[in-house]
Amino acid sequence: MDNLNHNDNNNTKNSGRALSGFIIAIIGIALLLNNLHLDIPGWILSWSNFLILLGVFIGVRRNFKGIAWLILILIGVYNTLDNMNLDFDPSKYALGFGLVIIGGFLIFRPKDSDLFGKRRRDRKKAKFDFEGTADDHTANTNDIIDVTAIFGGSTQTVYSKNFKGGDIMAIFGGADIVMTQADFPETVSLDVTAVFGGIKLIVPQNWAIKSNVTALFGSVEDKRSHLMPVSEMTKTLILDGTALFGGIEIKSF
Repeated sequence: MDNLNHNDNNNTKNSGRALSGFIIAIIGIALLLNNLHLDIPGWILSWSNFLILLGVFIGVRRNFKGIAWLILILIGVYNTLDNMNLDFDPSKYALGFGLVIIGGFLIFRPKDSDLFGKRRRDRKKAKFDFEGTADDHTANTNDIIDVTAIFGGSTQTVYSKNFKGGDIMAIFGGADIVMTQADFPETVSLDVTAVFGGIKLIVPQNWAIKSNVTALFGSVEDKRSHLMPVSEMTKTLILDGTALFGGIEIKSF
C-alpha cells in the first residue's frame, strides 16, 4: 500500500511539473511572438487568455473538482470575446450564459464533493479560499494538507505527528502554513505552486530544506536566522513545484 501511495505521489508531482512547464512554455512563446512584431491580433496575447490558462491549470491539477477553475475560465473567455471586437456585444449574453454553465456544473458535480471540490468526508483535510481573507486561520490535524488560495488568503497550522506532505497552491493570493508543531520520521515532500502569489512556510530550525522548485520571475528564500549545523538537522523538507511571478518563503518563529 505504501508503494502504491508513493507511486501516486510521484505521478502527481511529475504531472504537476509537466503542467507547470507547459504553462511556462506558452508564456514564453507569447513573449517571443510579441517581440517579433508579427501581425498577431492583440487579444491572442491578452491577460484574459492567461486567466483561461490558469483556469485549465487549476482544473487539471484538481481533476476539475471545485468551481474556481471554471470561474477563471469564464472571466477569461468573456474578456477575450470583448477584446475581439466582434459584431455582437458579449455583455448582453455573458450573465445568462455564465449562469447556465455554473448551474449545470452544480447540477452534475459529484454528490460526494462540496462546492469547492472537497470530499465531504474529508472536509477537515483541505482548505480552499476564493476571495477570502488573510485572517482565516485553520487548524489541520490530518497527515496530508491540500491548500488552495485564489484571490484570497489561507493560514493553516499543521499538528500532525505523522506528517506526509501535500499540495499548496497560491494563485493571486497567499498561503501561510505553520508547521512548527508537525513531525515526521526523516523526509517529507511538499508540492508548492505560487503564481502571482506567495507561500510562507514556517518550520522548525532543525529542518533542512531541499528545494526542487522551478522559479521563473519568482524566488524561493530561506529566511531563517541562526540555522543549526547540518549535522544537527534531523528532518528534511523537500519542496517541488513552481514559482511563477511569485515567491516561496521559509521562516521560523
